[in-house]
Amino acid sequence: MKCAVLGDPIAHSLSPALHRAGYAVAGLPWEYDACRVAAGGLADFVAGLDSSWRGLSLTMPLKREAVALADTLSETARLAGAANTLLLGGERLAGDNTDVPGAAAALGERGVAGVAATILGGGATAASVGLALIGRGAERITLLVRDLGRAVETAAVLTAHPSAPRVLIDDLADARVTGDLVVSTIPTAAQDAGLVDRCAEVSAVFEVVYDPWPTPLAAAAVARGQVLVSGLDLLAHQAAVQFELFTGLRAPLDAMRAAGEQALARG
Repeated sequence: MKCAVLGDPIAHSLSPALHRAGYAVAGLPWEYDACRVAAGGLADFVAGLDSSWRGLSLTMPLKREAVALADTLSETARLAGAANTLLLGGERLAGDNTDVPGAAAALGERGVAGVAATILGGGATAASVGLALIGRGAERITLLVRDLGRAVETAAVLTAHPSAPRVLIDDLADARVTGDLVVSTIPTAAQDAGLVDRCAEVSAVFEVVYDPWPTPLAAAAVARGQVLVSGLDLLAHQAAVQFELFTGLRAPLDAMRAAGEQALARG
């Protein structure tokens, strides 16, 4: 059977290392590769696959594109408005979102919870992590973005949650970072010294970027003694859920995470 992670860019992805490690532990002769697929190209890629393909992991910019392509959506993917997982087989394409349970598990593993949070960025990953935070008790979420219009869809996703959290949108350039934790879904290049300084007051930092590592926000969190949830934590937990969806077997989480750590260390 074949699986792959799709996105653009994709060369940096650790997903092949994690999933291949899982297959090795499980004794599965499966393949897992990384394929560059640009925005607008997902439907054509899927149309070209044969019956040997079982699952696709999706990263930017394909998570929202996948929602329109899937024949069925899990409740989590429907709530998030984004699917990072496509299950192939038979005549129907099923979409799911493992970012939400993966983020919740990563936060829980580090003992992070809170009533209020600030999320840097407003894309599909911000929506998924926001839903995970709400599921862990967050009542107020502030989205800090460079383009205020870009966060409208994510804000709508979060406010539609049954617990009806309060969601605010503000300017990434100068707005105050408030709450119990800050979640960064923005590139390293956007993490300037001023932004890093504005994140000094929170008790925990969730940095979803894992390459390059550490990011400026992650390095500052360690220096300050803030609790740090890493991008590898998120990747490992969401990949474990994907592994179980693809294979029907229990995921060897520790082995998958270790493979990711080794791949990062090799650079």
